[in-house]
Amino acid sequence: MSTEAGTAPALAPPRGVRPYTIDDWRPEDPGFWENGGRRIARRNLAFSIFSEHIGFSVWSLWSVFVLFMGPEYGFTPAQKFLLVAAPALLGSIVRLPYSFAVAIFGGRTWTIFSASLLIVPCVLAGLVLEPGVSFGTLLLVALTAGVGGGNFASSMVNISAFYPQRLKGWALGLNAGGGNIGVPVVQLVGLLVLATAGGSQPRLLLLIYIPLIGVAALCAALFMNNLGEMRNDKRALRDAARDRHTWIVSFLYIGTFGSFIGFSFAFGQVLLTQYPETFGRPIDAAYVTFLGPLIGSLIRPVGGAMADRWGGARVTFWNFIGMAGAAVLVLAASLQGSLPLFIAAFMVLFVLTGVGNGSTYKMIPAIFRAKADLAVAGGADRGAEDANARRLSGALIGIAGAVGAFGGVLVNVAFRESFLRSGAGDAAYIGFLAFYAACVLVTWAVYLRRGPGRLAEV
Repeated sequence: MSTEAGTAPALAPPRGVRPYTIDDWRPEDPGFWENGGRRIARRNLAFSIFSEHIGFSVWSLWSVFVLFMGPEYGFTPAQKFLLVAAPALLGSIVRLPYSFAVAIFGGRTWTIFSASLLIVPCVLAGLVLEPGVSFGTLLLVALTAGVGGGNFASSMVNISAFYPQRLKGWALGLNAGGGNIGVPVVQLVGLLVLATAGGSQPRLLLLIYIPLIGVAALCAALFMNNLGEMRNDKRALRDAARDRHTWIVSFLYIGTFGSFIGFSFAFGQVLLTQYPETFGRPIDAAYVTFLGPLIGSLIRPVGGAMADRWGGARVTFWNFIGMAGAAVLVLAASLQGSLPLFIAAFMVLFVLTGVGNGSTYKMIPAIFRAKADLAVAGGADRGAEDANARRLSGALIGIAGAVGAFGGVLVNVAFRESFLRSGAGDAAYIGFLAFYAACVLVTWAVYLRRGPGRLAEV
């Protein structure tokens, strides 16, 4: 394996040699960035997006599979919500080790492995998905799809290290948005299968995605890089966990990403359960289900760009106000039985989850950059503080991603309990409204309220 140094000639390696490991990476150096650094970062971003996209699609498979499960399967709506929640649970758990793995194995190496691992839940689903299978068996198999959710954390940690501070919001937003869009894409593919082959052929989805998994792993092997400076930093996660901002940002990310992934997984089942007279067939719900995740994914880079311009905390604050307002509209539509308002309000919620995902993640490097500036003003070394800010930012990205994904579990559990107790989702909508209001208060109190302890430019 060859090594690429930080000098200009090393960014243009000899013909036939691909520098899989880069030992000197200085994205904040304008000369380094323009003399090849930008090109390398963009290449890694492109193939990171592709791998993460397939990961999100595999993670979301069961939000599609439940639409294929007609009466012959014998499962209740409450059981189907659990099948959808299972991948979200494992996805939230594995995000922590996935983000840590980048520092141990390198971004390229881990992307190859994590992409290849996606084959496991697909093969298992292909073996068991048929009428007559026990609910416990399906629940265990659905759980394995959670490995697809881990790819997001490792991908975001990796790409964050490639880009300078001024471009992190854009790069992370594009990386996450390209990955997130795997949710509506797999739902669109599911719609195509339902429309052409009917509800008895869910395995056709797997015949499409299994080859794509192989392509993603191969592309990572051929075109991505490890960054030497990220290796062997085994204390970053521990150090980040001791910082109060880690848990504050993670709480906010439950409100944005937790809502996005939770609604993406549950929306089709919500429509089938709450409006059975309109969505009598799974294909009817499938025509609507993909729209929310699609617009939420596409808007995420815009949220990152807005945060680059106006500040992550400010954009996040106003975004949560908007989410609270949209939750009020969803509740009003549910109480009035207005399906057009219900769908429109949910689409607004999806848009705002995408904006909030981008702006909240932009806050992460900004927080540690602001803390580094304070330390330098007190006499600390700029280079050492910048390096520490990068390592802690990467660790926080992993922690926040894990906690935020767990929010997707909470969303599905909230829907399950609400429909079980009352036959409607009203109690869940009230819970979402209360949580968004709490996020508004936390964002203002910690990052926007003027005071001596406030971090600048977050």
